[in-house]
Amino acid sequence: MELTVVKERKNKQAEERSEKNVVYRTKNLNLWYGEHHALKNIDLDIYENEVTAIIGPSGCGKSTYIKTLNRMIELVPNVRTSGEITYRGRNIFDKSYRVEELRTQVGMVFQKPNPFPKSIYDNVAYGPRIHGIRDKKILDEIVERSLRGAAIWDEVKDRLHTNAYGLSGGQQQRLCIARCLAIEPDVILMDEPTSALDPISTLKVEELVQELKKNYSIIIVTHNMQQAARISDKTAFFLNGEVVEYNDTDKLFSNPDDKRTEDYITGRFG
Repeated sequence: MELTVVKERKNKQAEERSEKNVVYRTKNLNLWYGEHHALKNIDLDIYENEVTAIIGPSGCGKSTYIKTLNRMIELVPNVRTSGEITYRGRNIFDKSYRVEELRTQVGMVFQKPNPFPKSIYDNVAYGPRIHGIRDKKILDEIVERSLRGAAIWDEVKDRLHTNAYGLSGGQQQRLCIARCLAIEPDVILMDEPTSALDPISTLKVEELVQELKKNYSIIIVTHNMQQAARISDKTAFFLNGEVVEYNDTDKLFSNPDDKRTEDYITGRFG
């Protein structure tokens, strides 16, 4: 009897710990583009200080899902959703939740580097300035800290006031990550951030992701299964708008529960 009580108490404590560590909780999410049912009954928990990879063939809903997490999807005409996504326990679709507030907490890095046509310094300082920071000393500190955080400071510290378009593609992508870090988000969404980069730049971004997860929760969409296996803690396999399987990355790649997952990761389709 005592053993049962101890077991129940331990299970309850584990559940409570798990609840505290959930950053995003998606429950029964459905999304339509007009009549097209793009996401179907998505249930997914994202945990803090982990890298969560989302894999699947083109058109399976990967990018749609992460763009829903910061409500960027609302910029697309004729989109409607049902279900619930909570961020830190708060429903992101609640009318009282300002989208600007959400996007301050949830940064985004896109597939192609998209620096502003400004200097390297002004790219990173842009977000803090929008939030009202004008003090040059504070801005200098934020810019340096963010560029160091994105592992690019040493490469650009002597040319901060030159145009960001003069950087290589890999450097531009790390600059965009620095721009994201400058507003001190809690979560970083990455939509295929290395697909347009060469192998050396890809490796630098992957190493950076591993470093960043100490302080941020990262959700990354990737077509590259080897990349997902290398850098993520958990992986979700999407197919035709559904989550087929979601598990620890090692488990999903070495011993998947679903035959469709096995077929995808072994190259039988996709």
